[in-house]
Amino acid sequence: MLAPQISVGNAPVVFNEFLNRPGAVGANQAVDAGVAAHYGDPLAEQRALAAGTAIVDLSHRAVITISGPDRLSWINSLTSQSVAGLAQGESSETLLLNMTGRIDYAVRLFDDGTDLWLLLERNEVAGLLTWLGSMQFALRVELMDRSIEFATIGTLGQPTLPVTAPHGLPVVWRDRWMSVGPGGFQYAKATRHPAAGWTYSEVLVPRSALAGIVASDIPVAGLDALEALRIAAWRPHFSSEVDEKTIPHELDWLRTAVHLNKGGYRGQQTVAKVHNIGHPPRRLVMLYPEDAHSIDKHSVRPSRGDEVVAPNKDGADQIVGRVTSVARHFELGTVALAVIKRGTDPTAELLVRTAGCDIPARQVVIVPPDAGAAATVTVSRLPRRGSVPR
Repeated sequence: MLAPQISVGNAPVVFNEFLNRPGAVGANQAVDAGVAAHYGDPLAEQRALAAGTAIVDLSHRAVITISGPDRLSWINSLTSQSVAGLAQGESSETLLLNMTGRIDYAVRLFDDGTDLWLLLERNEVAGLLTWLGSMQFALRVELMDRSIEFATIGTLGQPTLPVTAPHGLPVVWRDRWMSVGPGGFQYAKATRHPAAGWTYSEVLVPRSALAGIVASDIPVAGLDALEALRIAAWRPHFSSEVDEKTIPHELDWLRTAVHLNKGGYRGQQTVAKVHNIGHPPRRLVMLYPEDAHSIDKHSVRPSRGDEVVAPNKDGADQIVGRVTSVARHFELGTVALAVIKRGTDPTAELLVRTAGCDIPARQVVIVPPDAGAAATVTVSRLPRRGSVPR
């Protein structure tokens, strides 16, 4: 029996062989349609993925290449990260912002010396291709949607895969989320950031090789496993955490996707202003919802889009944000990410309103309420002129 047909980016309809594996259960989010949420044992799959032995099918995502000698300087002039000097074989990520600094697109980048590879979500590709096409002018660049040729495989290890290498260099994007990148800034104040062990990468393989990968003995995990590990690493994801109002500061995305010493791109003024003298209006938190089975003996778990509620000064409930991602972690239990109002008390126990229930949820601060105003902090540390040290 053939797997369901799916379309990737602007590409024609293709088949996904992974959905033919025994026990495959399709993902229920529209943006993830066409891949498996799990294959019958989500927690075991998650353990294998965390150990680096399993892979996860991301073949529903899109792939674009930009060729030509101006490819790096062109993308550098348009987006938030400094990539003009991206070395052959180096990975990066960047954001394309609108004029008010809101995130329009988030893109993972890999350069093989000939082509700049852009890995992105299926719901980004059509708009991004159109916008980039309108900005080509007389530059020596060529855009191509390669989604019908290549599929993305996610892993936290180094499995043996038929990695594509059209110019002699394997196309493997390595996530730099485990540490703050050059020119970046971290708002999270954790003593040890949970991404310290985040060894995630995305490998491109020819779509013609997927059937052989499925038939091999490589352990496979579903998308639910990757989501749980991503949430635990406080890693933002475009299709989940970003809405029409999101600025990078709210998600602590200055860590890896923004270079603060680089200017000249659309939205840069907002990035600099909020970071130096302002505060992001919202902030990312991690939530630990109470065991859902203890609520009226019904099995209820939060869902993406659920309201997050906090008591206000009068003791009444106030909606302060929404859940953006939720999963069951093999060690931590149910975990979630949410974007809430900056002024929400960081010590307050929040409630997640789902399916007619209010589930208590402990918050862990990722982006603190005082994030930003970095210039003010720097100035306050300087002695006043003429003062006498004591």
